[in-house]
Amino acid sequence: MSTQRPLPRRMIAIVPENGYESPRSPESSGFFFGNGIHKEGERRRNPFADSEDARVEDTDVEIKDTIAAEDNMEAACQEEQRKEDAPTRRTVGFRDRVGCYTWTWFTMTMATGGIANVLHSIPYRSDWLRILGVIVFLFNIVLFLVNCLFITLRFRWNPGSFRGSFTSPSESLFVPACVVSVGTILINMSQYGISETSEWFQRMMQVFFWAYVALSFLASSGLYLIIWSTQTFPIHTMTPIWIFPAYPLLLMAPFAANLIDALPNSAAAARINAISITFGALCIQGTGFLVSLMIYSAFIYRLMTQKLPRETTRPGMFVSVGPSGFTVAGLVHLGNTVTPKVMPSGFQGNTDAAFVIKLLSDLAGLWMWGLCLWFFVVSVGAHWQVMPPRNPEHHIQFDMTWYLLPPLPLSHSPNPGTSDDCRFSFVFPNTALVTATQALGKSLNSDGLKIFGTVMAVLLVVLWFFVFGMMIRALWLRRLLWPGEIDGAKASRRRWIAKMEDAAAKEQRS
Repeated sequence: MSTQRPLPRRMIAIVPENGYESPRSPESSGFFFGNGIHKEGERRRNPFADSEDARVEDTDVEIKDTIAAEDNMEAACQEEQRKEDAPTRRTVGFRDRVGCYTWTWFTMTMATGGIANVLHSIPYRSDWLRILGVIVFLFNIVLFLVNCLFITLRFRWNPGSFRGSFTSPSESLFVPACVVSVGTILINMSQYGISETSEWFQRMMQVFFWAYVALSFLASSGLYLIIWSTQTFPIHTMTPIWIFPAYPLLLMAPFAANLIDALPNSAAAARINAISITFGALCIQGTGFLVSLMIYSAFIYRLMTQKLPRETTRPGMFVSVGPSGFTVAGLVHLGNTVTPKVMPSGFQGNTDAAFVIKLLSDLAGLWMWGLCLWFFVVSVGAHWQVMPPRNPEHHIQFDMTWYLLPPLPLSHSPNPGTSDDCRFSFVFPNTALVTATQALGKSLNSDGLKIFGTVMAVLLVVLWFFVFGMMIRALWLRRLLWPGEIDGAKASRRRWIAKMEDAAAKEQRS
């Protein structure tokens, strides 16, 4: 039998197989008796038959091999990093950085539009609050145009990148961010524009509504079809980002509710056929929520079988807050507009129909609001390990998807199946919880819900400023839009591996 030396212990488990379990160095090579392989390569029939000296000798040899392997690996990593970084810093230009622009940047406009929506939902109105909402809305339009410009330049200067973005595992799931950004802008236009304009703007918003119905339905079904035809996502890599192609559908009820609510009277609602808008929005919203609900089951199954995601990908858990939150916000808000504007004279001759619809919308809203709040509490609780600063074992690195989303697979990642940094889910999905809470507070006339929603709105605005500042900082430090990295993924992964290697080396030498 040939001689076989056991692998160093750190090399066995330094990187987890599925990318989600918190990485750690094992205390022993097996649970009780090791791997059963003798240093000469023969399997031991009796693990207790060897003498104490033989076991000590095995341990000494293993530790020496581990230390030598660590030194060699560290030197190789430093040399590789020097070779990669040196030419990059000399040759990177504007075109190179624009070539790194991806669909994930539209999550910034999603979050900014969501903040304008949150400011409008606060029940304690004032002139300065409306002015602030208008400023955020206009700023979001500027950001959206900038995103459109840079993503167009990227596709123009890099032939084939447009088609590749729809089939890339690291980017295809973020394509809907552009469609959702359009939806948030249309919602803000209804909130801040209808009251300041005349009938022509109402007609235009009616056309925009039905155009967005077609766009969201085709985009959602088409993107899922492309993904199912070109890619494979194993269940152990499942994250709520799988829900994201359904997100354009989830904005239909909030869009319809804000459009109808902003109309001056029932005559204006009849002019744009508000009944058709209401029923159409409910149909599309129900489709999006049911698709998301089915994917929820896969996410729960993944949590039960693979435990919590890796620390750098846990912000993605907040995406599960969005589907039920947007559905509650739209459904309850629509129920409140039925009596005064949509059906002031009843429905099909029944004058009690409006009251029944409002009652059902409130009950269904409370039912789903509990689900939304439950996912929010679970997502917050999953971050308790990463709260202590400068923790070498549990940390989070900034990524563009802090505005919205969870992790996604990277085909070039050192750990296939997951991305290497945390996600944009801190802002946009949580705007759904805030608007849902405010809608229920207004409908039920609950001061407690109104105050709770207002406090969350203030915290969310502060969080948006923090994330936006971190984005500027990451751009300055070349962690975003830098060749060789996907939104800082490569550098973040390298720093994470270095910290884990240092911690493992100190533990073994002590």
